Amino acid sequence: MRDHNAVAPPVHDHVTDAVKAPSLIRLTPNTVLVRFETLKVYAALGAVRHLLDTGVVRPGQTLVDSSSGIYALALAMACHRHGLRCHVVASTTVDETLRAQLEILGVTVDQMPPSDDLRLDQNRRVARVRELLARHPDLHWMRQYHDPVHHLGYAELADLLRRALPDQPLTVVGSVGTGASTGGLTRALREHDPLTRLVGVQPFGSVTFGSERFTDPDAIIAGIGSAIPFDNVHHHLYDRVHWLDFQHAMAATIDLMREHAVFAGLSTGAAHLVARWEAAREPDRTHVVIGADTGHRYTRRVFARHREALDPALLAPVEIASLDRLAPPWAAIDWARRSYGPAVPARERPRDTTREHSPEHPREPSRDLRKDPVP
Repeated sequence: MRDHNAVAPPVHDHVTDAVKAPSLIRLTPNTVLVRFETLKVYAALGAVRHLLDTGVVRPGQTLVDSSSGIYALALAMACHRHGLRCHVVASTTVDETLRAQLEILGVTVDQMPPSDDLRLDQNRRVARVRELLARHPDLHWMRQYHDPVHHLGYAELADLLRRALPDQPLTVVGSVGTGASTGGLTRALREHDPLTRLVGVQPFGSVTFGSERFTDPDAIIAGIGSAIPFDNVHHHLYDRVHWLDFQHAMAATIDLMREHAVFAGLSTGAAHLVARWEAAREPDRTHVVIGADTGHRYTRRVFARHREALDPALLAPVEIASLDRLAPPWAAIDWARRSYGPAVPARERPRDTTREHSPEHPREPSRDLRKDPVP
């Protein structure tokens, strides 16, 4: 019998509106997965719309950035929607499936040569972007790692979560990565509830929260941590930080598929494991797990190895009070919304150039994003 009260699904004018809409899946009574096909559509769409609305870029102009994966596709789709050209300097980790999609969308793709050193891969990408800017002054560098314009789009996601989970104290759990998704979402949520908590997830080997002295040969660091500092990571937004090695992240990713039939990426699995631990500690809060992408990029390195996966029920973090106690395979700290400024040699820091934020192409999207949040 036909349900005449059923709400008809919307008809979208562009695929980005469909792709950006997440599915909310309750994993436990106080854990909800926000599952995306590709999370960074929010960042790319929000940034591109703002840049067009403010006249920083114009229709037909070419946008350029480097990416290890899902941001490249998100930017390509945003450019497709708004009549812009796109040039991506791709990480060595970008696979054939993603590269084919980018090329069909008209993206010019520069892919870095194979390398097991992701610091070298990231530095090569930045150097290539600077070379392109020197040759083509009309290019606009999106600077997803450093320009706070990428935080803007997540205000829409915050509104969606507040409507879906009304009157519930929320804890956001997600991989830190560029800092834009966890940071932008939490800023927007704290405008309505300053007690909203943020738990960041990091791999060992990332400079972002001081674990660069460790190496994890199996780790897929791209999209979860970083080998270079990112300005879009605002450390004072985070209440807790967890570090996981590859084996723990893989175990949780396989467990998410086995227990909940959710095929998701490695960062989603890592956040799932952390959220399960945090939810047991604070059962009165709803823990929102950011599921950034699907598991297709991880089929061979993660899902095909499912028989090797550890039992997540047997895993637990070591609680530490300072970074000098940090050690694999899983550690956690009360970060307590404090700032962090690691000593990084000047040659390794991303530097601004006049071409990045010239008078014709100002970088800062709004005064509000430059203010520290009220805890």
